Amino acid sequence: MKTTIDPDIIWRALAEPTRRQILDLLAKGPHTTGQLVEQFDQLCRTGVMKHLDLLVEAGLVIVERSGRTRWNHLNSVPIEQVCQRWIEGHVKRRASSLLRLKSIVEDVPRKSERQSRSKHDN
Repeated sequence: MKTTIDPDIIWRALAEPTRRQILDLLAKGPHTTGQLVEQFDQLCRTGVMKHLDLLVEAGLVIVERSGRTRWNHLNSVPIEQVCQRWIEGHVKRRASSLLRLKSIVEDVPRKSERQSRSKHDN
């Protein structure tokens, strides 16, 4: 079993609406494959299984077998990992810059107000 999963596989898994729906269902608790199939009228069992296989490959679903029953569990750790990487690598720097800019812009009127008041006080 792989310990590190390629982030591209995770993004690919999350890009498809049906797979996101499956993850939403699993976020509520484990489901058997049959229970998941029942939720998708537009898909046959094979179609749902293909989506599940990609989710398992991406590490987003963990399968537990109990006899002939396959229980599917959400594993949100890979989502957290790619989100953290994305935030740290892209969003955090821009957000910090925007917060600094916001602070500067909001502080400018305050400085002019202070200068204006001090002129009127003299």
